[in-house]
Amino acid sequence: MMTDPKFIDVDGIHTRYFDKGSGEVLLLVHGSHFGTPDACESALDWEFNFDVLARSFRVIAMDKLGQGYTGNPKTDADYTMAATVKHAARLIETLGLKNVHVIGHSRGGYVVARLTLDHPELVRSCVIIDSGTLAPGPSKTETIMKEAPKPRLSRESQRWCIEHFSFRPDHITRTWLDEAENIAKSAKYQETVRKMEDEGLKKKQFLTHLAVHKEETLNGIMQGKLAQPTLLVWGYNDPTAELKRGHMLFELIADANPKSEMHIINRTGHFCYREQPETFNQVIKGFVEKCAGSK
Repeated sequence: MMTDPKFIDVDGIHTRYFDKGSGEVLLLVHGSHFGTPDACESALDWEFNFDVLARSFRVIAMDKLGQGYTGNPKTDADYTMAATVKHAARLIETLGLKNVHVIGHSRGGYVVARLTLDHPELVRSCVIIDSGTLAPGPSKTETIMKEAPKPRLSRESQRWCIEHFSFRPDHITRTWLDEAENIAKSAKYQETVRKMEDEGLKKKQFLTHLAVHKEETLNGIMQGKLAQPTLLVWGYNDPTAELKRGHMLFELIADANPKSEMHIINRTGHFCYREQPETFNQVIKGFVEKCAGSK
């Protein structure tokens, strides 16, 4: 289990993170977004990776803006991915770090890619994991989630959602579900659900802003602005961020960045870092050590 959570003020946002180990600094950024009715992700997503990687590096796993036990956006205008990216960058700065290896899953993969574009001075390398948010093409998430049981965000519904994103369900632990259930019940998280779903911020602002932001990000990638060593890690059996979309994203990155590579993990779905943690941890360790050796 990941223990000893820490909290820090990031521009007025009470922010939870875990911090362990020494050496090259890795920042782990989980997926999803505030107010989703699917599953409440948090830093605990990395429970199979955190301690193992901390044997070789200093590893920081954060709760993103409005997720986990990190505070919500301070204004309605901050219910955007841009605000999430800014919060992650400011956490790095507030902790006094630089030359960080940023590692993000799904929407977190988008966060670390955009963070690298906007703040190259903070980033040594970038790892993007199964990020349908960043990859070209349509997602199948909405189609898959239409069949999710109700009430949404119950323990049973969250388990169902995770299972249907996965190749196999044996990575779904009691501690992970306990955390997701507790987050979903919190007044803080219920506020984000009201704003995103009931008040319509998701459709009126979050998704429309993300579409523009994503186009800017992909254009920046094609222009060669994602210049740091970059690794894509993808689950071969991902049902929502399909592998063909990962291939399209890699082509965009590789055409402009010679320091890029892609690793595909077989028999894994959207949570490849949990479903095949031994392989994932080895891949990350090798990539980070190579980047650190070439600095």
